[in-house]
Amino acid sequence: MTSTRREILALMAAAGGSLAVTGALYARGLGDDGQSPVALQPAPAAETVTQLAPIAAKFAAAMPIPATLRPTSTTSTTDYYTLPVVPASVEILPGVLTSVLTYGGSFPGPTIRARAGRRTVVKQLNSLTSGTSMHLHGAVVDEANDGGPMDLVQPGASRNYTYLNPQAASTLWYHDHAHHVEAEHVYRGMSGLYLITDDNEAALPLPKGQYDVPIMVRDIGLNPDGSLFFDHQFDTRPQILVNGKPQPYFQVAARKYRLRVLNASNLRPFEFRLSSGHEFTQIASDRGLLAEPFVTTSLPLSPGERGDIIVDFSRYPVGTSIVLENTLFPQDSTKEIMRFDVVRTAYDASSVPARLATLPAPLSPTVTRTFELDMDETTGTGRINGLSYDENRADTTVRWGDTEVWEIKNLDFIPHNFHIHLVDFRVLDINGVAPRAGEAGLKDTVRVMPNETVRILVTFNFPYAGRYYYHCHLIDHSSMGMMANLDIVRS
Repeated sequence: MTSTRREILALMAAAGGSLAVTGALYARGLGDDGQSPVALQPAPAAETVTQLAPIAAKFAAAMPIPATLRPTSTTSTTDYYTLPVVPASVEILPGVLTSVLTYGGSFPGPTIRARAGRRTVVKQLNSLTSGTSMHLHGAVVDEANDGGPMDLVQPGASRNYTYLNPQAASTLWYHDHAHHVEAEHVYRGMSGLYLITDDNEAALPLPKGQYDVPIMVRDIGLNPDGSLFFDHQFDTRPQILVNGKPQPYFQVAARKYRLRVLNASNLRPFEFRLSSGHEFTQIASDRGLLAEPFVTTSLPLSPGERGDIIVDFSRYPVGTSIVLENTLFPQDSTKEIMRFDVVRTAYDASSVPARLATLPAPLSPTVTRTFELDMDETTGTGRINGLSYDENRADTTVRWGDTEVWEIKNLDFIPHNFHIHLVDFRVLDINGVAPRAGEAGLKDTVRVMPNETVRILVTFNFPYAGRYYYHCHLIDHSSMGMMANLDIVRS
C-alpha cells in the first residue's frame, strides 16, 4: 500500500498523531551497526512503504521495572555513579534478539534516584563509534553539565556529569542529545529515568516503594529480522513498548499505585485512559507535584512530557483486568498500551492529600516574544522563526532574573511541542483558553497542535546563566533543525 506524504500527514494530524515532514530530507544517520555515522544521505522516496515485522502478541510479556542504578561510592554530600554507553542485544520480540544502544547495557537505561540538594556525579564512558551527549531533561543544571547538542563525549572518551539537584521532587529523564543523531540514539534505546525526591514529597502519604511504578511508554518499528527500523520519513512505528516490552501486563494489588508516566517516544503523542472509564488522580506534571490533585479520566502527553497519576485498583475485584489505552488512535495497533491484572488484596495506608506542594507565585512579565514552528517541505529541515539550528548563532538572549511571556505558534498541519532547557514555565493559555488543571503546574515541555498558539510564562531566575537551548521535542524535528540557542546573561 502506498500513499502520498501529504495524505499520510494530513490523516495523522487529523487523528492527533505526529509525523516528521521531510520532503527531500537529508538526515545524518547511523551505519548498519547502529553506531558509525554515515555521510548525509537522501531519505527513501516518500511513496516507499517499508514492510515491518508483525507486532508482538499483546499482554504476553510481564512489564519489567527498570533497575535502580547503585552508586559506586558515596560521601556525606555526593553519590557517584558509573553509566557507560554501550551497544547491547535485547529480546523485544519473543525469541528474537534486537541490537540497541544503551546506558549501562539495559533497555531502557537504569533509574537514577537522587535527593534535592544532594550532589550526583555520573561518570560516562562512550563505547560507541559516534559522539554522545547526555542531557538530563528537566534538570536545573549549569551549562557545562547540561548535555548540549555540540558538547560531545567522543568515542572512547569519558566525562563526569555533575548534578547539584537544586529543585523540587520531580520525575525527570536522561537521554542523548548529540545533534543530528539524537533522534536515532534515543530511538535505539539511549534514555532512562532520573527521579528526584525531597522532604515535602517524602512526608506525603502517597504510595511508595513497590507501589511507586515507572511507566516509560514509546513506539518502535521492527524489520522482519528483528532489527530496529528507523526513518525520519514516516511514523511507521506500530509496536508499543512499556519499559522495553511490547504491550505488557502488570500484576497489581487491589490498592492505590503511583504511576510515573513518561512519553518516551520520538514522535507519537498519547492520551492515556483506563478501559474501565474510571477516574484517576494526577498529582504531578513535568517539573514536580501539582499544588492540588486533579481528578480526571485522561492524561495527554506529547513526547518528553511526564505525568504522575494515582490509580486506585481497590475498586476492582481480584481477577479483574484493566487496559491502559491511547484514545488518540482508537482504531490503531497502538491503542492498547498495557494491561493491569488485579491479582491480590493488600493493606493500603496511602492517601492523596488535598494539598501537595506550594508552587512559586507567578511574576509579572516585562517582555513578550513569539516563536513560530514549521517544517520546510523543500529541504526537510525544521525551523523556529524561519531559521534552522546553527550552533554559532545566538537566537534569543534574555536577562537573568527577567520574566517573559513566550508565544509559541505551530504553523504546520502536523503536531509539534516545545521544550526549554534549565527553566520551568507555566502554561497561560492555549488558543486563548486556560489550561486544564493537569497542565497548570510547573512544566518544561508543552504540546503545540496544528495551528495552535500556546502562551507560557517563563522566569529566568534559576542559579545558572549561560547558553541553553529550546526545541521541538518530537525529537526527529529537533534532529532536523527545529532547535535554537538561548543565552541567559547577567546584566
